[in-house]
Amino acid sequence: MARRKSLAGQLLSAYQQRQKAKEAEQKRQQQEELRRARAAEQDRQRRERAEARAAGEQARAWEQARKAAEKEQADRARKAEQVVRDLERRQAERERAAARRLKAEERAARETEKAARARAVEALRLDAEQRTRHALDRLEQLETILHRRATGLHTYRLPAEAAFADDGSDGLLAVLDRALAQVDYPEGLHGGEFRLAFIPETRELRLERDFPGQDVVPTAAGYRYRASPAPGTVVPQPRKQAETKALYQALVARMALRAIDETFAVAPPALVDVVVFNGHVRSKDKATGKPIRPCLVSLRSTREAFDDLVLDEPELDPVACLHHLNAIVSQHPYDLEPVRPVVTFDLGKYKLAPEVDVVAGLDSRPDLVTINPIEFEHLIRRLFEEIGLKAWVTQASRDDGVDAVATNEDPIIGGLCIIQAKRTKNAVPAEAVRALAGVMHDKAAAKGILVTTGWFGKTSQDFAHRTGRMELIDGRGLKALLLEHLGIDALIGLPKVPPGWEARDLT
Repeated sequence: MARRKSLAGQLLSAYQQRQKAKEAEQKRQQQEELRRARAAEQDRQRRERAEARAAGEQARAWEQARKAAEKEQADRARKAEQVVRDLERRQAERERAAARRLKAEERAARETEKAARARAVEALRLDAEQRTRHALDRLEQLETILHRRATGLHTYRLPAEAAFADDGSDGLLAVLDRALAQVDYPEGLHGGEFRLAFIPETRELRLERDFPGQDVVPTAAGYRYRASPAPGTVVPQPRKQAETKALYQALVARMALRAIDETFAVAPPALVDVVVFNGHVRSKDKATGKPIRPCLVSLRSTREAFDDLVLDEPELDPVACLHHLNAIVSQHPYDLEPVRPVVTFDLGKYKLAPEVDVVAGLDSRPDLVTINPIEFEHLIRRLFEEIGLKAWVTQASRDDGVDAVATNEDPIIGGLCIIQAKRTKNAVPAEAVRALAGVMHDKAAAKGILVTTGWFGKTSQDFAHRTGRMELIDGRGLKALLLEHLGIDALIGLPKVPPGWEARDLT
């Protein structure tokens, strides 16, 4: 029994030992598992710590990178800001420099403008002074033109006498014309165009001269500078119109006296006793715009009467002096109020042929077609003299298309008349009538007369009617005038009776 208890004890003990071993194994396994768990935990913790360390390091690296990037960005921003500040500073410096330059330029411009205004004002003042001096100089020329007569003209007298002895009136006039053309006048006051004619039978020298126009008298007494409107201007100080007109009237009188004095000085006393002077002025008719040439002074003076004058006397009144010489003087020369010349015809325009008494040598019933041309022209001259005109026959050569000239001294309808004489058996062509109109215009004639032994066509008659200043005298009209005024019962030997005529018109 003890042995069986022991076996059971042993079994129990073995069981207990197995249980204990099992428990120890379990405990050991548990411990091992715990150890492994602790090791795993430690490993995990180590990994976590490593990962944490790595993450921390990476975070630190990232942070460092971030900080470096931020620093770099900040550095770049600071540099950019510095560049901007530098640019702004430079721009500001440039703007300040530009402003300083602008101010300097504006100041210089103001100074330049001020200086320019000062120069302009000074130039205007000088201009006013110069214009005033010019007006005063012109006034002095007007007032002294008579005292500044040409000298030494008497030296032409002997050559003029010699020229007259050699070539007659043409030679004399050539010398006198050359002498007077060389007379010096102030600018703008020259004597103008002039013409001469010599009448040896009356020892009379005729002079026609143009005066300067009214604009030669300065209408301004002076000039002054006026400051407004800026930069100022030069304004005239008008001369009173009455004074201007008086100055021109005195100038015309002085120039007339000077022209006559110089003409007497150059003309030989042995040939010339009288000077006839007509003074004209060329202008425009304000009413029509056409050119006009009114006569302002006309007189006839002997050498003796003119030599009695003291032209250099400062107190001499030139207008009164002309009246003393019985001159015809315009009362209003500035207004171009004309006077009637003492001589209305300038013989110097034409070369006149010696007069021939053709009437005394004609048959009782002359045939106008058969007499020679010279006799026909003189017959026409005699006819118009009997009618009441003063007529002359021109020389055959270079007569400018003028066969005879005549003047009508009627103060209302008088004037120069151009006469052409056509001795023909046919109709006068219309071109001849138009040519006469051209000659009239060239000679400034008041009337033109074309006389013929033939007849005129309708074209010629219409043209003459339109001009209003031409008269056409055909053969039968001429025949009637000769019978009426000269008592000559002439024949016209035409080969046929012209249109509109009758046979008795020829015989």
